[in-house]
Amino acid sequence: MIIPRILVFAGSLRVGAFSGQVADVAQKELALQGAEVTRISLGDYPLPLMDQNLEREKGIPGEAMQLARQILAHDGILIASPEYNASIPPLLKNAIDWVSRVRRDGDRAVKPFGEQAAALCSSSDGAFAGMRGLYHLRAVLMACGAEVVTPQCSVPHASKAFDSNGDLVEERLRKQMETVCRALVQRAAQLSKRADA
Repeated sequence: MIIPRILVFAGSLRVGAFSGQVADVAQKELALQGAEVTRISLGDYPLPLMDQNLEREKGIPGEAMQLARQILAHDGILIASPEYNASIPPLLKNAIDWVSRVRRDGDRAVKPFGEQAAALCSSSDGAFAGMRGLYHLRAVLMACGAEVVTPQCSVPHASKAFDSNGDLVEERLRKQMETVCRALVQRAAQLSKRADA
């Protein structure tokens, strides 16, 4: 049985961010479903604004290469994203844009996002739960070649959505998260590079 490797991160660096709490829940659920989970922060990969002039002059930033390598080392990714003006937060979009520019790692041709399954979660203190931003995020990742699983989990009224242990209060949301993680684990296992070994 293949144990898929899943990379989890949030699209926000704000202290106490709801997306970070959603990522915490996803991390626990993925582990319960048998995945090998790695949790990172985009704050560990500080990047300048994506600029092709900068890329031409200086090349792809080292932090973008490091993040690309993290993604490529996993069979799937789960992103927990906030919503900014009904779309993708700039921190997350900038990271995706830089990583998508990585074409080679040494002598090896690579395609970050093109070799992994991806799953999406969102959160907001409003009723829309950040789900409007996921339409854009899904489209961007698909344009980068990612296979995004259909189920997603969107957490509304997020300031009241978690108990003292950091778990989701509502049974409906817990089931959503289970479904998302199950779909990701199954597809990531199928796509695993170790499947050919």
